[in-house]
Order: sequence, then structure tokens, then C-alpha cells
Amino acid sequence: MLTNHGTEAVSASWSAACVGAAMIASVMGSVLAATSAHAGDTTAGTSETSCLGGWTDFNCVTRWGPGGDPYVRTVPQAVGAEKARVSARERPWLARCRPVMTHDSYGVARYHYAAPGCEFGVGED
Repeated sequence: MLTNHGTEAVSASWSAACVGAAMIASVMGSVLAATSAHAGDTTAGTSETSCLGGWTDFNCVTRWGPGGDPYVRTVPQAVGAEKARVSARERPWLARCRPVMTHDSYGVARYHYAAPGCEFGVGED
């Protein structure tokens, strides 16, 4: 035989604990959001809090970490002699292929070339 004696008290204390946890998560989210973070500043941390549920059962999760997209890699620009070498290699290809960017019916940018094979970076016939 199963009984439910005392479950109301447990349920009430559990609800109070959950409301308290949500309030703490909300305050922490506000404090973390109040820190200054500038656009493009990958050294500043970011946080995100998500809560699901109702009065009797819910769950909150806060994630924080470094800002920025972890999949974006910054490639250093060519300098000095390397820049001149890249420019000398690129000049004949640009003269032959004459790339032009147009937008298709979906708004996606597409390159069109004057010579065949240019879409593969081929420099000569």
C-alpha cells in the first residue's frame, strides 16, 4: 500500500527551493550581463541563462565562457616580400578570369568568370 503522507510539505519546500534557485540564477545573469563587453572583444566573457518549467518543476542552466565564435580563425595578412609575391601570382589570374560577383534569385552571392577553369583557381589553359 502506497501513501502520500508528507508529500505536500516536500513539494512546497521543493517549490520554494526552485524559486530561490531561479532568483539566484536571474541575479547572476544580471550581474554577468552588467559587465562591459564590447563588440568584437573576444577576451570578455559572455553568459546565457535558460529556464524551463512551471511553478512545481523547472530547471535553469547558465553557461558562460569566452566571447566570440570558436570556429572563426584569424588569418594573418601577408606582409613585405610575401605580399608582393602573392600579388604577382594573382595578377595574371585576375587578368584572365575577370571575376564578377552577382546575386542569384535567393540573394546568394555567386562568382562568374570569363574563362573556363577559373572557379578552380586554374591559372593557365
